[in-house]
Amino acid sequence: MEDEAIDPTLAEELYSVCRTAVGDELRSITYFTEDDVEQVYLRSDLDRTADLVGFADHERLGFHGQSAYRNTQLGEYQATIRMFENGYLSRVIRGPHGVWVTTDPMSMERFEELTSALAAVLDEFADGVDADGA
Repeated sequence: MEDEAIDPTLAEELYSVCRTAVGDELRSITYFTEDDVEQVYLRSDLDRTADLVGFADHERLGFHGQSAYRNTQLGEYQATIRMFENGYLSRVIRGPHGVWVTTDPMSMERFEELTSALAAVLDEFADGVDADGA
């Protein structure tokens, strides 16, 4: 990544909606596209040891995987939530970009709030993303 992967205004919006929905349980925010990944926020008590590129490679599967759930009685894809020993990872993808947020444990209602807020921000900024990575 030569330039920042994320528009600074988008980064501010993502941080703002995450802090509002998640509060102090927010651990990290990472923005990604097919070609780039950028950590937007990392809580000060956590180490910068995560393999962001490795995580991004896995989370990018969601760009293609969403079609597997089309036309089911489940409805439209909203988000993916993964549970780990020390917290949760929630991924939201809209159009050519996505974000994953890690949190401490919290209620399902707060995950739903987070998902809705992230989807709205990603939708708002989708037109400004270079889908070709050029």
